Amino acid sequence: MAKQARAVQTWRSIVDAAASVFDDYGYERAAISEILRRANVTKGALYFHFASKEAIAQAIMDEQTSTVDFAQEGSPLQSLVDGGQQFAYALRHNSMARAGTRLSIEGVFLGGPHPWGDWINATAGMLELGKERGEVLPHVDPMVSAKIIVASFTGIQLISEADTGRADLREQVAEMWRHILPSIAHPGVIAHIKPEGRVDLAAQAREKAEEAEREAQEIAAAAEAARGAAPAGRSGGSATRGGEEAGGGTREQPGGEGADEPAGASVGGRI
Repeated sequence: MAKQARAVQTWRSIVDAAASVFDDYGYERAAISEILRRANVTKGALYFHFASKEAIAQAIMDEQTSTVDFAQEGSPLQSLVDGGQQFAYALRHNSMARAGTRLSIEGVFLGGPHPWGDWINATAGMLELGKERGEVLPHVDPMVSAKIIVASFTGIQLISEADTGRADLREQVAEMWRHILPSIAHPGVIAHIKPEGRVDLAAQAREKAEEAEREAQEIAAAAEAARGAAPAGRSGGSATRGGEEAGGGTREQPGGEGADEPAGASVGGRI
């Protein structure tokens, strides 16, 4: 359990550090050496968890969707609006959201599914639920409308980034909904929808940050306890460091965590 906690802590450190690097430099210019520096892990530890820079980028694109929760209770359309405002807020305050968006816009698909697929499918699902509950007009095609909504949001956030560093993004997203809602929602429903969102996003972000900090502290405490309890001077077996095997090698580094190469060099030609 303690070994698993160390591994989780290392994985989290790598992904968070990589998100900040991809956010700053984009995919092509992101250097493995900078990810290692920000994560404060060895190259062997990184390659124990990720086979390549592509794998790290894919993890970030997968993670960014966790920044939004679409509430299933209440009004589906209001939940959809709230989710968009949550992500607008995250784009200003969360490097994971920014990095995932930048990677998607740069076209870093990595052989996997289209990076916008999760957003489109989630939006279409909420629109379908809205039809079932009588909020969305009968003629609306949820998938077609979902693609328009996601594409509109993407374009608006790019313009907002260029104009104000996304300082006005939430206001621009609210305007987007004021234009889109009349074409998809029953008139009687629109009056009850708040385009600016109904959630205290700052308080919600603080709550999530505090929860993440508590989890990080618990993982760190478990890892520290494991290090203190580990028997010293074992022979014949492989040593471990930070929850990753260091004697038997890793996916990409034959020498394990102890092996290294000049900073910025590539492994397998991928990074």
